[in-house]
Amino acid sequence: MTEWSLVERAGDARGGHLERLLTRYLPALGAYLRFHLGLGAEEAEDLLQSFVAEKVVEQNLIGRADQGRGKFRTFLLCTLRNYAVQQKRAGAVARRMPVSGAPVPLEMSVEVSSVDPGPAEQFDISWARQTIAEATSRVRAECERSGRVDVWTILNERVIRPALEGVEPAGYGELVGRLGLATPMQACNLLTTGKRMFARCLREVVADYTSGEDPDAEIAELRAILASAGI
Repeated sequence: MTEWSLVERAGDARGGHLERLLTRYLPALGAYLRFHLGLGAEEAEDLLQSFVAEKVVEQNLIGRADQGRGKFRTFLLCTLRNYAVQQKRAGAVARRMPVSGAPVPLEMSVEVSSVDPGPAEQFDISWARQTIAEATSRVRAECERSGRVDVWTILNERVIRPALEGVEPAGYGELVGRLGLATPMQACNLLTTGKRMFARCLREVVADYTSGEDPDAEIAELRAILASAGI
C-alpha cells in the first residue's frame, strides 16, 4: 500500500513525519479503544498516550513495521489491541511487580488477519473519515482565504453535510436566496467548482503520505471503504 511511504519516512522520527503519521491514525485508534474495547474516553486517551510513548517512540514501533505483513493500518490496530490486552493483564499483577520491573514485551509476530473483521472495518472507516475531514478542512480554509464562502457553503450544504451527517441536501432555491445568487444554474456552477476543489485537496492529503507515488489507488480504497459504510 502507498501508505507505507509515510511509514518509511516516519521510522526515523525526523522531519515531522512521525507526527503527521500519528495525527492521521490516532483518532481512529481512539475510536477503536472506546467502541470495541469498551474503554471510557479518559481511559482510552490514557492508554493511547502510553502506547505512543512506550511502543511508538521508545521502542520505535514504526521503524520495526514490516510492509510484508500487509496493510499498515491493520498492523497498527493489531499492535494496539495486543498492547491494551497486555496492559489489562499487567494491571492485575501490578501490586506484585517492582517499579523497575521488565516491561511486557510487544508481540511483533501478530498476523494482520487476527483482527476481527468488524472492528477492523470500523477502524478503516474511522481512518477514511479522518482523511476526508482533513481534505474538507483544507477546502474550507482555502475558500475562506480566497473569499469564496459561496463555494464552501454550497459544497458543504449539498455534499459534505449530507454525506457525513446524513442530513438532507439544501435545496438550490434556498441556497440561491441565502447567497444572493442570480439563478440556480449559478449555484450549480459553484458546486462544480467546489467539487473540483475538494478532489484536488483530497489528492493533496493523500499525496502527503504517498511520497510522490500515484495516489489514485489510495483514493480508490478510500471511496470503497466509505461506500461499504454507506457514506
